[in-house]
Amino acid sequence: MSATRQRGYRRLTSTAVAIIGAGALLAGCTGNTPESSGGGGGSQAASDNDESGDTVTIGFSAPSNDHGWIAGISNAAKAEAEKYDDIDLQVAEGTNDVSTQISQVETFINDKVDAIVLLPFDGAALTPVAQKAMDAGIVVINVDREFDSPFAARATILGDNYGMGVSAGTYICSRLGDKPNSVVAEIAGIDSLPLTQDRSRGFADALSDCGLKVSNRVAAEFTVESGEEAASNLLQAAPHIDALWNHDDDQGVGVLAAIQNAGRDEFFMVGGAGSANAMRSIKAGDSVLEATVIYPSTQAADGIKMARLIVQEKAMADLVEVEVPRKIILNAPVVTKDNVDDYIDTAFES
Repeated sequence: MSATRQRGYRRLTSTAVAIIGAGALLAGCTGNTPESSGGGGGSQAASDNDESGDTVTIGFSAPSNDHGWIAGISNAAKAEAEKYDDIDLQVAEGTNDVSTQISQVETFINDKVDAIVLLPFDGAALTPVAQKAMDAGIVVINVDREFDSPFAARATILGDNYGMGVSAGTYICSRLGDKPNSVVAEIAGIDSLPLTQDRSRGFADALSDCGLKVSNRVAAEFTVESGEEAASNLLQAAPHIDALWNHDDDQGVGVLAAIQNAGRDEFFMVGGAGSANAMRSIKAGDSVLEATVIYPSTQAADGIKMARLIVQEKAMADLVEVEVPRKIILNAPVVTKDNVDDYIDTAFES
């Protein structure tokens, strides 16, 4: 493994690692003083960013909670809003129907909310109505699935799909880098999605750094049932495996069931997304699952905090910049038995 990759792995797995980005920065201590303002930041009073201010009405819309990660996104957003007495959160019912979600945003616009935190079912399809909200003077925070236009959102919060693959591959390299003939398998999510393609590309790139490659690969559909079916097919095709990366901890429930049914335990497995049940299994050491790579389910919660800061004309206290950044990409750290306690409290339930 190269020295650069080794340093990267140590950063990913250190117990001191926090999720880099909005989660860390928004926790800040004090706001910028008036002397530090450089223009465009609004009123920058020297005060704690969490100090109560003018009420901010925020509309929130996300897809249906038919997946553990999506449910975690919505639950974390609501819980974050409840921490502030100056946030009035208006929550639209989760939907996977694009027309319905567009109507929800239209309602928020008509109600003249101060901000909208939006995880679109389809980023391209929701771009025009998000632009309409911005044109109406409403702060839009785009979460996870990007709009087609940079003008449709004041700020965008993203997970790092490519980085997930890099983290998983780097971890496997740390375990098998001195064994060039190791058999590495991969269970992806929906292959037609760019996020799956990014994860697989990052995984392959990281493995190539230590001379490994994916020997066996199948795709599932982010569900328990599809995970079990895909894993069963993979295990039949690969009589021996040294390491397995599964992209998604929800489908991982089915993957682990298939592994147990097949009586296979000659390899270690790395999960993806960072569910609470995966972390509990890692902590207990009761299966082949020994690590998972986080795709933060706190993105919308960070969006709630960012919306509040922007409307109240505050900045991120840990930055010199006097305004909230336009884009934040959250880190994808590796969680193992050594650092699981640092992450399990913000994990979602599969």
